[in-house]
This record gives sequence, structure tokens and C-alpha cells, in this order.
Amino acid sequence: MNSGICVKVHRSGKELLVAACDVDILGNTFREGKLRIQVSRDFYEGDTVGEDTLVNRLELATVANLVGSQVIDIAIRHGFIDPDCVLVIDGVPHAQMARMV
Repeated sequence: MNSGICVKVHRSGKELLVAACDVDILGNTFREGKLRIQVSRDFYEGDTVGEDTLVNRLELATVANLVGSQVIDIAIRHGFIDPDCVLVIDGVPHAQMARMV
């Protein structure tokens, strides 16, 4: 059914950026018109986790970069992302989150 989620945490000063993608799209690049998203291993490859861990990391994040149907679905269901703010590139959903503190 689902193959898991890759999550990598990047820290810079007070910012905590969570990069998460569906495992099955890791390493791919998607293009549609002028839009392009590269799901690079350097940026996204970290721990392979389930829904609970992703939600936990997103609760701590000040910024998040999310790619893939499974990741986006979880982020929407838990209120991190507004479904109207999801961009679809070559059939792959992508969204970003920024938390103002």
C-alpha cells in the first residue's frame, strides 16, 4: 500500500526545516511546463518513518518542504497544509509550510 516516508531535519539557527517525501519518489525530478521539483537525496533522504513520526516532526518545524501523495495527505489531515495551497507537478503534489512565531 504505502512504502514509507523519508524525513530529514535541517537546522539553521532558530529555524528547523523538515524535508519529507514519499519514499518511492526519492531521487526523481518532476516537470510540468515551467515548473520543476527535484526530490534530491541530499535534501530529503533521512529517516524512513511512519505517519506518527512525520506529524511529530512537523509539529516542531518552523519550515517544511513536502512532496508526494502520502506526505501531503498526512499534512492536510493534521492541519499543517491547506489543500488549496498544494501545487501538483506532473501528478506529484508539493507544498511548503512556514510557521510564524
